[in-house]
Amino acid sequence: MANEKQKGLNTNSNIYTIVYSAILVVIVAFLLAFVFQALKDRQDANVALDKKKQVLYSLNIRGLDDEAAAAKYKEVVKSDDVLGDNGVIVKIETKDNESYGFKLNSADYKEGKLAVYQCDIDGATKWVIPVYGMGLWGPISGYIALDDDFQTVFGAYFNHEGETAGLGAEIKDSQAWQEKFIGKKLFAEGSDDIALSVEKNVTDPTTQVDAVTGATLTSNGVRDMLKDCLGKYKAFFKVNQKEE
Repeated sequence: MANEKQKGLNTNSNIYTIVYSAILVVIVAFLLAFVFQALKDRQDANVALDKKKQVLYSLNIRGLDDEAAAAKYKEVVKSDDVLGDNGVIVKIETKDNESYGFKLNSADYKEGKLAVYQCDIDGATKWVIPVYGMGLWGPISGYIALDDDFQTVFGAYFNHEGETAGLGAEIKDSQAWQEKFIGKKLFAEGSDDIALSVEKNVTDPTTQVDAVTGATLTSNGVRDMLKDCLGKYKAFFKVNQKEE
């Protein structure tokens, strides 16, 4: 007697397994996309707040909770803009009414878009410059705050994505090391080249900071980052110095 044809789904067949897996993948992808979209506004807000805190750190304002940091940023940062090729600030308004300079990141920097933050600290104007570079294990970044003479460092903050704890990570974790930049000069006397640097053997204490112990490559990354990034702002420094 011939075998009767199997009725219903054959859950042991390859076709069933493939179809079932495909449906499951689609459902999981949909759920992940839904969760991502649901949390995106909160994630974007957290990223923006962290960036604001980093700017404040470079201005020597630390230890604030999230709400206080957001309020302080709004108080001290008067504008964040982008520079034109001639070093002149270009005001650009965006559709969502957020400042253009704040939105710039390392990818924009590589395209030649330079951000600058004008701040007010106790009635004195300070200028914050974003810097981007490469450490031992990944990208490093930071902010350098300058006095209104465009020569004296008011404060500094550095960040990283994957440096060694206790060594290269000290550029982010050590407030004491960051504070060594306070009072340093961008330029050596009689030169228009960026002299602010991180060196293993300091020869000019007015422009150089001691490298992080045991983290030569990361320190070199910070050195190169300062020279490269701040060098791109020399036209901006000169334009504003002439206006004083």
